[in-house]
Amino acid sequence: MRWIVAMAAAAVLASCASEPASQTSEGANAGLDLAALAADGRDIAEGQCAACHAVGGIGESPNPQAPLFRTIFQRYRADVLEQELNEGIRVSHPMPEFRFNPQGTDALIAYLQSIQQAPPAQ
Repeated sequence: MRWIVAMAAAAVLASCASEPASQTSEGANAGLDLAALAADGRDIAEGQCAACHAVGGIGESPNPQAPLFRTIFQRYRADVLEQELNEGIRVSHPMPEFRFNPQGTDALIAYLQSIQQAPPAQ
């Protein structure tokens, strides 16, 4: 199961050069614009991960072994995936080694959170 996380994270990590998220200007409450951050994450996923993973709200992964991004947090905790993206993931099958910068990781995690689907009813 760890290799699946590694595979998903590795595909995501390819875009280390994403731009920092825009910030709002609300005085002391200034923070990240989550919509812009998620949009940056979508760009990363589409540009770097879509060859193997289903990165949107519908469809199957081109690689049947690659997890669907819209259900990834049913298998993995966001904080664990974030840590692995920042540290770089190494897997045993042919796949590039990836390492994200913190802005790229934040963007990707924000995007993944924005597309998650509820688990099927039992």
